[in-house]
Parts: sequence; structure tokens; C-alpha cells
Amino acid sequence: MKKKALFIGRPQSIQMVYSPEIRAELDALADFYPEIVSGEQFAQHGPALKHVEVAFSTWGMAKLSEDEIRRYLPNLKALFYAAGSVQSFARPFLHCGVAVVSSWAANAVPVAEYTAAQIVLANKGYFQSALLCKRSRQEAARYGREFPGNYKAKVGIIGAGMIGRKVIELLKPYELDIMVFDPFLPDEAAVRLNVVKAGLAEVFSQCQTISNHLANVPETAGMLSGEHFDRMLPHATFLNTGRGQQVVEADLIRALKAVPTRTAVLDVTYPEPVPPDSELLQMDNVILTPHIAGSNRMEAERMGKYALEEFRRYVREEALQYGVSLKMLETMA
Repeated sequence: MKKKALFIGRPQSIQMVYSPEIRAELDALADFYPEIVSGEQFAQHGPALKHVEVAFSTWGMAKLSEDEIRRYLPNLKALFYAAGSVQSFARPFLHCGVAVVSSWAANAVPVAEYTAAQIVLANKGYFQSALLCKRSRQEAARYGREFPGNYKAKVGIIGAGMIGRKVIELLKPYELDIMVFDPFLPDEAAVRLNVVKAGLAEVFSQCQTISNHLANVPETAGMLSGEHFDRMLPHATFLNTGRGQQVVEADLIRALKAVPTRTAVLDVTYPEPVPPDSELLQMDNVILTPHIAGSNRMEAERMGKYALEEFRRYVREEALQYGVSLKMLETMA
């Protein structure tokens, strides 16, 4: 007998992540409720959802309280989230005994690919050289000579979770010297990754490029501040694809203005988007992208595929690979 299933979230996001092919495979395994239900619609659909055992979602997942989960989804056993971070909604489900499964490993792939590409470019002085070249090729060439390139350059990775480790893996062919700040990284894991564990002060004072991948938890808010940015090398680059709230932006701006040959590549900011009066918009040594490091249109299907594969394991009563626990939420992105 097929398990009763439900899609929760925004129809547009569901349709983008769960392709027709993936939907067809899910339909063969489960009996889906005919409508996609958003957070505001649970009261309307509630009586028909009593027997739902599994739910699927992605970006736009409803934030339900424990009382709402018990009231509308009393028989829910598992939630498959085809996206990355579950920090904003997972705890009430876990407290209700619902297994939460995330496709964070799938979403980590494009973030890591984006990050590795930016690090390789940053070590060559690409970002400001490209801008300078429009004004003076000679000046741009002089500026580019201040950068080490990628052979034996020091790169700092802040946070060695799923994304941070994937970045390290992708950078292996470049023969970089990688320093990692992560209090939770065991020494033996650092040896396997061929990285050197270091404090934040060492990372910021010694590395040519520093990339932030801190977990998105309250303890990391404002963690990267002036005491770190002021230590950056004269031609260093700070890259952020983590969360903007982890950065004290006023301190970063001050450090970049003090030494204009420093560069920041920011895919995330706080607030987001950048306010129109922010100095970040006026600075040539700040590169802004609109949160594009994560899964784009085609890449999003990978997350749906991971959710499908996990559901297959669930149906076969096998161990799930990407289940999330309350303990994991203390340190994961």
C-alpha cells in the first residue's frame, strides 16, 4: 500500500525542484494529496491531511509550530526537504518525532563549485584587475603582479562542514596551502583533508583568500569583525557565501577603505538585499552577487533527486543518509 504524501510550500518552487521525471517516480511510490499546501492553507486543508505519513518540500517551506504539526499532520513520520538549511523550521518537527531529511549535500555542490572558482580567481587578482584594465592595462598588470597565483598560496576556510569540505576537495588540484578554522574539526579529519587547523587570527593574517562557511546559528552572528578584517593582508580577498549576519559589515567596510587593495566578494549580505544607501554599492573593491552560489534552475533538480533517493531508502526501511538531528542543528549551516 502506498504511503500518503503531501507537498508543502510554494507551487513554483516545488515544480522547479521536483521535475516531471522526479514527480513521476514519487507518484509511483506514494499517494500524493492533489494540492500543494502552503503554510497559510493548513486550516483549510487540515481535515484531509490526517493520514499523511510523509511530506516533501523545498524553498518556501512553511514554519509550523508543534501544535500545528500535531493538529494538522498527526501521523506525519518524515519530512523530505529538497534544499539546504533546515534551521528555520526543523526543530518543531523534530520535537514532534518527525524525521527531517535535507538535501543539503546536493545544495552544497554548487556553493562549493562557486566558492572554489572565486578562490582561484581571487588568488590571481582577477576582481580588481578586471576593473582596472578598463582604465589602464598597464596599471592593471602592475596590480596583478602583487598576487601569488594558486601554487602554494595560502587559503583560509572558515567552517569545515559539508560545503567547506567540498571546497577543500575541489581545490586539491591547485596545490594550495589550506588553513581551516573549525573548533569542531577533529585532528584526524584535518590530516585526512590535508589542511592545517588554525585560529581566526592566523587565518586572516596569513591567508591570501579567506572564505566563510560558518554554521548559521545564533552563536555565529557578528563573529567576523574588525579584529579579523584589520588583519587581512594588503591584497587579500574575503569571500562570503555563508550568511551576511555573520559579518560586522561596518568593520569590513572600514578595513576595505583603509586598504583599498583588499577585496570582498559577497554573495550574501545583511540585510539582504543591500540597502540602497550602503557603502558596499559604492566601493570598487567590493564585488556583489545576488545570492547565486546556491542551486540555480537546472542545479535545483539535483536536490529533488536527493530527496527521491532518500525516500526510496525510507520505503525500503533502510538507514537514511541525510537525516538531521537536534544535535546537528547546533553546528550545521
